[in-house]
Amino acid sequence: MATDETKRPSQARSRTPAIELDVDGIAVRLSSPDKVMFPELGADGGTKRHLAEYYRTVALFREGGIMTALGQRPTHLQRFPDGIDGEEVYQKRIPAKHPEYIETCTVTNPNGRTADALLVRQPADIVWAAQMGNVTFHPWTVRCADVDRPDELRIDLDPQPGTGFAEARAVALDLLAPVLDELGLIGYPKTSGGRGVHVYVRIEPLWDFIDVRHAAIALAREVERRAPDRVTTAWWKEERGARIFVDYNQTARDKTVASAYSVRRTPRATVSTPVTWAELVDAEPDDFTIATVPDLLARRGDPAADIDAAAHSLDGLLEMAERDFADGLRDLPYPPQFPKMPGEPKRVQPSRDRDRK
Repeated sequence: MATDETKRPSQARSRTPAIELDVDGIAVRLSSPDKVMFPELGADGGTKRHLAEYYRTVALFREGGIMTALGQRPTHLQRFPDGIDGEEVYQKRIPAKHPEYIETCTVTNPNGRTADALLVRQPADIVWAAQMGNVTFHPWTVRCADVDRPDELRIDLDPQPGTGFAEARAVALDLLAPVLDELGLIGYPKTSGGRGVHVYVRIEPLWDFIDVRHAAIALAREVERRAPDRVTTAWWKEERGARIFVDYNQTARDKTVASAYSVRRTPRATVSTPVTWAELVDAEPDDFTIATVPDLLARRGDPAADIDAAAHSLDGLLEMAERDFADGLRDLPYPPQFPKMPGEPKRVQPSRDRDRK
């Protein structure tokens, strides 16, 4: 029988005993708290305990924080049980064996199958996910009370090769913000934690996923019209060039982006962080990490704390979509995991489309 001395070094390491974290009156067990999740940060700032403590802090923040971003939403988990250099597990279904305080929400995926996703109701749910090695939370755009009608319009400004955060930030400030103002929509920007910028608009839960996606396409096309040399809505990468892609498909069913206050799989453990429009002018992704965001949140509060104060109508954007369709613009392709959708053009890479040659 093998002993610790005969095992490989990775097996011979002693495991740190599990600990319990009090999370608003609920004891959450944290196994292997000294496991390094972020190798570049090491034992002094990148362990599983550091990750869990970060999430406990932002979950217990009473005016905003991650509970405002995730509360009552079905949420997928992006887990790295052995740290960010190890295997990634994108978990849509919560394991059958979980603590009694964890609840789930049943959602229907594009293929018609259902999944019992994590339903975030309380701070302990967040810390439990960190115990599972979760690094990033991916909430749906719906609440569990109505899983077919989104209450959040998400605009994802995605840099393409040759562009970066600076270009995404400029598009958000110079182009997107004025369009939202003209439409009477309040947008809440945040860093993606990487090179992109996200902007959220709270909407009335009156429209289905298809309508909300059409509204997102109309908004993206209007931004593109104002600066086609800087912005693109082209789904196929070969057509995007060095521009910022407005990823309208992030509003499709089952598509998600990292939530506000989610940690990202980056060496510095950057965080997708809400900022004011004024702060966005000078913001840099590396400014926001698990080491810096708790102090920032305590010092100046959460710029997105009042996102639920007003829910907007999509009527203006849907009217724009109707005008675009009347002018001959067609729907745009869906992601590959979706069945062929009504009105969708051919899902063929342009360079391989013989009918276009």
